Amino acid sequence: MNKVIYGKNLSLIGLPVIFKQKNARLNIGSNCTIKSDFLSNLVGLFQRTIIVARAEGIIEIGDNVGISGATIYSRNRIEIGSYTNIGGNVKILDNDFHPIDPEKRRENDVDSIDSRPIKIGTNVFIGCNSIILKGSEIGDNCVIGAGSVVSGKFPDNTVVAGNPARVVKTLSLKI
Repeated sequence: MNKVIYGKNLSLIGLPVIFKQKNARLNIGSNCTIKSDFLSNLVGLFQRTIIVARAEGIIEIGDNVGISGATIYSRNRIEIGSYTNIGGNVKILDNDFHPIDPEKRRENDVDSIDSRPIKIGTNVFIGCNSIILKGSEIGDNCVIGAGSVVSGKFPDNTVVAGNPARVVKTLSLKI
């Protein structure tokens, strides 16, 4: 697992791509399930799960997290809280992959790729085919509607949906 740190009872269904570069850090908590088999999630997976920490990127995945056919790609920092479920084909990307400036893109200047950390709270559900973009902060107990494009900060206990995503409902929790 290329010096990836993972806790007890990691369940891999199918063959994910999990990779970190030398100066990166990738930690997966205990009791996590990573699904990469096309029939492991009936929402229909388009790909295997891909989890990559490049350059000096950091990925911290809490305990009891479920991931299905998602891409989690960091050059900066991605934190995913415990008890979070990441639906089929979700993309979590803390960077732009390529420079925005046309000259720098032509030169393939990887040092000018913009990146900002992502923080996903505890007990979050991210619906299938959603995209979580750089700089996003999602509070605890949030639900991200299927197909949403998330960019920005969202408070605890909210339902977030749309393109661009916005708060569509506040959840009243009875504890």
